Amino acid sequence: MAGSRERERRRARERFEKQREARFVRRRTLRKRFGIGLAVVCVLGLIGGITAALVGGSTPAAAKKPKATASASASASPSASATASASAAAVAEPATHCTYTTKGVAGAAKKVSVPPAAPNYKATYTAAISTNLGTININLLNSKATCTVNSFVHLASAGYFNASQCHRVTTANGLYVLQCGDPYAKASEKLTCAHAAGAPGTGGPGYEYATENTTSLPTTQTSNGAEATYAAGTVAMANGGAGTNGSQFFLVYKNSTLGPDYTPFGTITSGLDILQKVANAGTSCTYSGPGDGAPKEKVIINSVTIKQT
Repeated sequence: MAGSRERERRRARERFEKQREARFVRRRTLRKRFGIGLAVVCVLGLIGGITAALVGGSTPAAAKKPKATASASASASPSASATASASAAAVAEPATHCTYTTKGVAGAAKKVSVPPAAPNYKATYTAAISTNLGTININLLNSKATCTVNSFVHLASAGYFNASQCHRVTTANGLYVLQCGDPYAKASEKLTCAHAAGAPGTGGPGYEYATENTTSLPTTQTSNGAEATYAAGTVAMANGGAGTNGSQFFLVYKNSTLGPDYTPFGTITSGLDILQKVANAGTSCTYSGPGDGAPKEKVIINSVTIKQT
């Protein structure tokens, strides 16, 4: 009996250790999925420790993301407790005043002014992203993510996104997005998955602002924490932590699960097939594991045209 109880205790300890390690890896990966790059984070002094990049490659190339469970997305439902903490830094909508912070922020990757603090919160906007593969049309959610839309409209109107590339595509582990918006990813250059300052995925406009609209996401509590479903067709901001939104954004081509930390500010109305084509072509180099890297199918943003009604 004593031997049997000892074996059972040993197996229980082993199970506990495995579960604890799995939870640690999962939490760390969720924090990293849409970071703004270790080099940038260190310069800004915004986030302690290692921040990985769906915007630039600060995760070691050998690092792998754990697979998202099918049940997490399938059973996703609104959760007051999950969304309350995720939206702690969120702005009430529609916002009538926006705060864009430049203090302590590294210089802009491309010179641009700060957006106006008083947004046109009553306007209705659409965006047409003209690429070498066709046009992606988006309805901008101005009534739900006013300050984010205000920034995006400002950058687009200034030609900030022109002649840049969408520098990252993910095709596995519950994350299916194309990421764009970094002027370091110049149209004329061959993209690499370098882990350094000035590499594609580490750039920004020289200002930052708060997260918005995350309480609208279908969110569920799991043993690994809160997870949200970003539905196919969602356009959302990439960031390196609360309050660090800049110019980089991602377009979701297939339902994806993430922590509810990334502002959804638009919905794709046409052009989803372009994203799917890019995803099917795969990656030319690796950021943090298989299915995560620079797109083989080059995506050049020629211009972003905003229409107001």
